[in-house]
Amino acid sequence: MLAVICECNPFHNGHKYLIETAKRITGEPVLAILSGSFTQRGEAAVCSKFERTRAALQNGADIVAELPVVYAVAAAQRFAQGGVNIAKAFSSVHYLAFGCETDDIQALQTAADAIYNETVNALIARHMQSGAYYPQAVEAAVREACGDTAADVLQSPNNILAVEYLRALRGTSIVPLPVKRTGAAHDSDTGSGSFLSASALRKKLRGGEDITPYAPFVPKDITYPGLLERALLFRLRSMTAADLRALPEVGEGLENRLWSAIHTYNSVNEMIDAVKTKRYTHARLRRILCCAALGITEDLQSRTASYARVLGFSDVGAALLKTCTCEPVTSPADALRKPSPNAVFLQKDILATDLAALAYADVQPCGLDFHTKMIRQNCI
Repeated sequence: MLAVICECNPFHNGHKYLIETAKRITGEPVLAILSGSFTQRGEAAVCSKFERTRAALQNGADIVAELPVVYAVAAAQRFAQGGVNIAKAFSSVHYLAFGCETDDIQALQTAADAIYNETVNALIARHMQSGAYYPQAVEAAVREACGDTAADVLQSPNNILAVEYLRALRGTSIVPLPVKRTGAAHDSDTGSGSFLSASALRKKLRGGEDITPYAPFVPKDITYPGLLERALLFRLRSMTAADLRALPEVGEGLENRLWSAIHTYNSVNEMIDAVKTKRYTHARLRRILCCAALGITEDLQSRTASYARVLGFSDVGAALLKTCTCEPVTSPADALRKPSPNAVFLQKDILATDLAALAYADVQPCGLDFHTKMIRQNCI
């Protein structure tokens, strides 16, 4: 089987191209490991995980498993590790495919290996002491120690994530399969042919525009992140500096600056603008605030979950579910009835869905994780 870690926010022609290309190269069925109700940018996904599951199954995936929200809203290293842990839990997974700006596996591997180099790590520490945030520090350190070829791959978000996938795959038999992106660049507002970036498509959807030229599946109901602002402000105003300090990616007194901003400004954007530095970027701060909303602490995010929440499967995928060696969750209600160290992670997934339900123009019901049937594609 071939694993793909994805957000599909929304599912578009680029995702279809990745799945079709990887399938053609390997001849393997696809396990899609999908971010659920929130994504790495710290926002509610543009449509439900159930709609995105259906889109993936209709366009080449055979099993869709949810990436726990604890990792889906994490920085690249933990995002990648969380996804790879699920891939490893299926004994039938032989490949991990990912889209990136280069398919030069040697350059990607050199960059990944550099992180374990003592010289590189010393340089990273030095750059961070000078005020650089982690991705910048890594790129600068790799450039100094390993040269421009390896460092250049660290200049794009998808390549950075690819490097983290390679790091997470160390010690496994899973073969990495980089697939060079085609069409629109990451976060670009312009496209090429039938390809447009996910961020541009989200803008079109939320602006009421048609995305059918760029996506094989158009969601019926979409979210508007601004609708969650007051709920987030309530949560933030309920927290102490100690609560903020316990969140992932918070250090060096950031909790005090956050607490001050929370009690000074009346909008999330104003808070972020007041706290932002070279090290604490908009994206990092939005992840932190998302973790605050969901009660995700550094302690929880640093732990390892060992379950696979299955959102849907095809007739081919049904047989491959038997190769899952961790706790398979096909019914959250059944899973929560028995004691399990995974319960706290699964409860966060459920909370995330209930919170995201407030981001629709018409508020969605609570408890969708319990009331939505497993999505089955081409199953007899």
